[in-house]
Amino acid sequence: MREARLPTLITAGAEGLVATHLPMILDEAEGEHGTLYGHLAKANGQWKGESGEALVIFLGPDTYVSPSWYRSKLDGGKVVPTWNYEAVHACGPAEFFDDPERLRSVVRRQTDRHEADREHPWAVGDAPDAYIRAQLRGIVGVHLEIARMEGKRKFSQNRSLTDRQDVAAGLGASTNDTDRSIAAMLSTEDV
Repeated sequence: MREARLPTLITAGAEGLVATHLPMILDEAEGEHGTLYGHLAKANGQWKGESGEALVIFLGPDTYVSPSWYRSKLDGGKVVPTWNYEAVHACGPAEFFDDPERLRSVVRRQTDRHEADREHPWAVGDAPDAYIRAQLRGIVGVHLEIARMEGKRKFSQNRSLTDRQDVAAGLGASTNDTDRSIAAMLSTEDV
Protein backbone atom coordinates (compact mmCIF):
# COMPACT_ATOMS: atom_id res chain seq x y z
CA MET A 1 0.00 0.00 0.00
CA ARG A 2 2.90 2.35 0.70
CA GLU A 3 4.41 1.70 -2.73
CA ALA A 4 1.27 1.83 -4.89
CA ARG A 5 1.26 5.29 -6.39
CA LEU A 6 -2.24 5.44 -7.86
CA PRO A 7 -4.83 3.21 -6.17
CA THR A 8 -8.48 3.08 -7.24
CA LEU A 9 -11.26 4.37 -4.96
CA ILE A 10 -14.60 2.62 -5.57
CA THR A 11 -17.88 3.75 -4.05
CA ALA A 12 -21.52 2.82 -4.66
CA GLY A 13 -24.34 5.32 -4.88
CA ALA A 14 -27.71 5.88 -6.52
CA GLU A 15 -26.02 5.92 -9.94
CA GLY A 16 -24.23 2.63 -9.27
CA LEU A 17 -20.51 1.97 -8.84
CA VAL A 18 -18.06 4.82 -9.35
CA ALA A 19 -14.26 4.46 -9.54
CA THR A 20 -11.58 7.13 -9.40
CA HIS A 21 -7.83 6.64 -9.67
CA LEU A 22 -6.20 8.94 -7.15
CA PRO A 23 -3.06 9.07 -5.06
CA MET A 24 -3.69 8.22 -1.42
CA ILE A 25 -1.49 8.22 1.64
CA LEU A 26 -1.69 5.79 4.52
CA ASP A 27 -1.58 7.10 8.07
CA GLU A 28 -0.67 3.94 9.97
CA ALA A 29 -1.01 5.60 13.36
CA GLU A 30 -4.67 6.50 12.88
CA GLY A 31 -7.24 3.75 13.41
CA GLU A 32 -6.83 0.06 14.11
CA HIS A 33 -5.69 -0.77 10.55
CA GLY A 34 -4.65 2.72 9.47
CA THR A 35 -6.44 5.49 7.63
CA LEU A 36 -6.24 6.54 3.98
CA TYR A 37 -6.31 10.16 2.80
CA GLY A 38 -6.55 11.56 -0.69
CA HIS A 39 -8.34 14.17 -2.74
CA LEU A 40 -10.26 14.42 -5.98
CA ALA A 41 -11.48 17.25 -8.17
CA LYS A 42 -14.75 18.86 -7.11
CA ALA A 43 -15.88 18.35 -10.71
CA ASN A 44 -15.69 14.58 -10.07
CA GLY A 45 -19.17 13.78 -8.79
CA GLN A 46 -18.09 10.71 -6.85
CA TRP A 47 -17.93 12.72 -3.64
CA LYS A 48 -21.59 13.77 -4.00
CA GLY A 49 -22.83 10.17 -3.75
CA GLU A 50 -24.11 8.51 -0.65
CA SER A 51 -21.51 8.09 2.05
CA GLY A 52 -20.94 4.51 2.93
CA GLU A 53 -18.42 1.74 2.64
CA ALA A 54 -15.79 2.21 -0.02
CA LEU A 55 -13.14 -0.05 -1.52
CA VAL A 56 -9.62 1.09 -2.37
CA ILE A 57 -7.60 -1.22 -4.62
CA PHE A 58 -3.81 -0.98 -4.50
CA LEU A 59 -2.22 -2.84 -7.40
CA GLY A 60 1.40 -3.88 -7.08
CA PRO A 61 3.61 -5.28 -9.82
CA ASP A 62 1.87 -7.46 -12.38
CA THR A 63 2.81 -9.36 -15.52
CA TYR A 64 1.61 -11.83 -18.13
CA VAL A 65 3.00 -15.37 -17.87
CA SER A 66 3.40 -17.31 -21.12
CA PRO A 67 2.78 -21.07 -20.99
CA SER A 68 5.62 -21.43 -23.49
CA TRP A 69 8.06 -20.86 -20.61
CA TYR A 70 7.03 -24.02 -18.70
CA ARG A 71 9.14 -27.12 -19.27
CA SER A 72 6.15 -29.03 -17.94
CA LYS A 73 4.31 -28.22 -21.20
CA LEU A 74 6.29 -31.11 -22.68
CA ASP A 75 4.40 -33.47 -20.34
CA GLY A 76 1.12 -33.48 -22.23
CA GLY A 77 0.84 -29.78 -23.05
CA LYS A 78 -1.57 -29.09 -20.18
CA VAL A 79 -0.58 -25.46 -19.57
CA VAL A 80 -2.34 -22.14 -20.14
CA PRO A 81 -1.41 -18.47 -19.88
CA THR A 82 -1.87 -16.71 -16.55
CA TRP A 83 -1.15 -13.45 -14.78
CA ASN A 84 1.11 -12.86 -11.78
CA TYR A 85 0.28 -9.91 -9.51
CA GLU A 86 0.09 -8.39 -6.05
CA ALA A 87 -2.89 -6.42 -4.78
CA VAL A 88 -4.36 -5.12 -1.53
CA HIS A 89 -8.04 -4.28 -1.05
CA ALA A 90 -8.82 -1.86 1.80
CA CYS A 91 -12.44 -1.29 2.82
CA GLY A 92 -14.04 1.18 5.17
CA PRO A 93 -16.44 4.09 5.44
CA ALA A 94 -15.61 6.97 3.08
CA GLU A 95 -15.91 10.52 4.36
CA PHE A 96 -15.59 13.38 1.87
CA PHE A 97 -14.68 16.82 3.17
CA ASP A 98 -13.91 20.33 1.91
CA ASP A 99 -12.46 21.96 5.03
CA PRO A 100 -9.52 24.04 3.72
CA GLU A 101 -7.13 23.19 6.57
CA ARG A 102 -7.77 19.45 6.32
CA LEU A 103 -7.35 19.66 2.54
CA ARG A 104 -4.11 21.62 2.89
CA SER A 105 -2.80 18.94 5.28
CA VAL A 106 -3.64 16.14 2.82
CA VAL A 107 -2.07 17.99 -0.13
CA ARG A 108 1.03 18.83 1.93
CA ARG A 109 1.46 15.22 3.09
CA GLN A 110 1.00 13.84 -0.42
CA THR A 111 3.41 16.38 -1.89
CA ASP A 112 6.02 15.74 0.80
CA ARG A 113 5.76 11.98 0.14
CA HIS A 114 6.27 12.25 -3.60
CA GLU A 115 8.89 15.01 -3.47
CA ALA A 116 10.99 13.41 -0.70
CA ASP A 117 13.52 11.72 -3.00
CA ARG A 118 14.12 14.73 -5.25
CA GLU A 119 17.34 16.70 -5.01
CA HIS A 120 15.35 19.95 -4.77
CA PRO A 121 11.91 18.98 -3.46
CA TRP A 122 9.00 21.29 -4.14
CA ALA A 123 6.78 22.13 -1.15
CA VAL A 124 3.26 23.48 -0.97
CA GLY A 125 4.69 26.54 0.80
CA ASP A 126 6.71 27.34 -2.33
CA ALA A 127 3.55 28.57 -4.08
CA PRO A 128 1.78 31.81 -3.11
CA ASP A 129 -0.72 31.21 -0.30
CA ALA A 130 -3.59 32.87 -2.21
CA TYR A 131 -2.94 30.55 -5.15
CA ILE A 132 -2.98 27.46 -2.90
CA ARG A 133 -6.23 28.61 -1.24
CA ALA A 134 -7.82 29.00 -4.69
CA GLN A 135 -6.63 25.54 -5.76
CA LEU A 136 -8.02 23.99 -2.57
CA ARG A 137 -11.48 25.31 -3.47
CA GLY A 138 -11.40 23.04 -6.52
CA ILE A 139 -10.85 19.75 -4.65
CA VAL A 140 -12.58 17.53 -2.11
CA GLY A 141 -10.72 15.40 0.41
CA VAL A 142 -11.43 11.77 1.20
CA HIS A 143 -10.83 10.08 4.55
CA LEU A 144 -11.22 6.32 4.87
CA GLU A 145 -10.51 4.53 8.12
CA ILE A 146 -9.64 0.98 7.10
CA ALA A 147 -12.09 -1.51 8.62
CA ARG A 148 -10.75 -4.57 6.81
CA MET A 149 -8.06 -5.52 4.32
CA GLU A 150 -7.35 -8.39 1.98
CA GLY A 151 -4.04 -9.02 0.26
CA LYS A 152 -3.31 -11.28 -2.68
CA ARG A 153 0.05 -12.33 -4.05
CA LYS A 154 -0.05 -14.65 -7.04
CA PHE A 155 3.47 -15.26 -8.29
CA SER A 156 3.29 -18.78 -9.76
CA GLN A 157 3.35 -20.37 -6.31
CA ASN A 158 0.87 -22.94 -7.63
CA ARG A 159 3.57 -24.19 -10.04
CA SER A 160 6.56 -26.41 -9.38
CA LEU A 161 9.93 -24.90 -8.53
CA THR A 162 11.11 -25.82 -12.04
CA ASP A 163 8.19 -23.99 -13.64
CA ARG A 164 8.76 -20.94 -11.39
CA GLN A 165 12.41 -20.90 -12.44
CA ASP A 166 11.34 -21.16 -16.09
CA VAL A 167 8.95 -18.23 -15.65
CA ALA A 168 11.69 -16.27 -13.90
CA ALA A 169 14.01 -16.91 -16.85
CA GLY A 170 11.33 -15.83 -19.34
CA LEU A 171 10.52 -12.66 -17.41
CA GLY A 172 14.21 -11.99 -16.77
CA ALA A 173 14.81 -11.80 -20.52
CA SER A 174 12.12 -9.12 -20.91
CA THR A 175 12.93 -5.49 -21.65
CA ASN A 176 10.20 -4.47 -19.19
CA ASP A 177 11.49 -3.38 -15.75
CA THR A 178 8.44 -4.78 -13.93
CA ASP A 179 8.85 -8.16 -15.61
CA ARG A 180 12.48 -8.30 -14.52
CA SER A 181 11.63 -7.30 -10.92
CA ILE A 182 9.01 -10.08 -10.72
CA ALA A 183 11.59 -12.49 -12.19
CA ALA A 184 13.88 -11.67 -9.28
CA MET A 185 11.07 -12.43 -6.80
CA LEU A 186 10.36 -15.77 -8.52
CA SER A 187 13.99 -16.82 -8.39
CA THR A 188 13.61 -17.76 -4.73
CA GLU A 189 11.80 -20.81 -3.43
CA ASP A 190 9.59 -18.68 -1.11
CA VAL A 191 7.18 -16.70 -3.28
